[in-house]
Amino acid sequence: MFISSQNPPPCFKGFTLVMPAVAVGNVGQLAVDLILSTLKMRRVGYIHTDCLIPMTGNNPYATCNEDAEELHTPAEVYTATEQKMAILQIRAPIIQTKSKKFRQLLVSWIKASGFSRTVVLSSSHAYQRDDQQMKGTPLRYLVTPSLLKESALALEELSWREMEQVPAFPGLTDANTDPRLYIPGGGITKGLYMDSCAVDLPLAVLLLFCSEGDNIPDAFTLVNHLNEWLHLLEKPSQKPNKWKIPSSWSLLFGSGIPPAMF
Repeated sequence: MFISSQNPPPCFKGFTLVMPAVAVGNVGQLAVDLILSTLKMRRVGYIHTDCLIPMTGNNPYATCNEDAEELHTPAEVYTATEQKMAILQIRAPIIQTKSKKFRQLLVSWIKASGFSRTVVLSSSHAYQRDDQQMKGTPLRYLVTPSLLKESALALEELSWREMEQVPAFPGLTDANTDPRLYIPGGGITKGLYMDSCAVDLPLAVLLLFCSEGDNIPDAFTLVNHLNEWLHLLEKPSQKPNKWKIPSSWSLLFGSGIPPAMF
């Protein structure tokens, strides 16, 4: 359930929603962090659900001491009105037995809110790629039929590579084994995509094959890929995009080795 922090509640009709899937390397969440920090988006509410591990923490996008003490929750919604864009940032793992319930909650909220399209940023295990997926770029996309009707030309101009379907049993040539969509390490990505297809929801998935570790470079790769389509940040000529790193990333790998150890 969406709980607004504003009165009256925000109107999302016609907005683009961008959200991460909690997946390998947390690449989608890191990419969303870059968007929120760079565009200085405003928090307008949160998703109240028992499907996420409960947690709270300080403001991950603090710019001064005054706003650093704000409390933030596992699933929050931000908007940038000028860009007609909303962000759902998910900061906690989904409880495994409630994954389906969480997907249903998301689909219901997205439909009720009137978003024009939804983009899910995700990732998948690089070591479980099929032979054909080893070639070329590690970036892939999926799009539901309802969004394809509107965005087919834009996607064609981008020359992106669609996520391949792979054999259910690699190595077997039995004609009865149809290929399937397989996103190992992708969390709810596949389920949310399939649910969206079933209810005719305009949704796209952008994902990156990666490995666990320092996934900051992967986040930049994914958000730059998204930027090619949505043009969130104008790219200076011959220079990389200037995404702003949030203050919370200073503790991404802990606070360092305590000097007392030595």
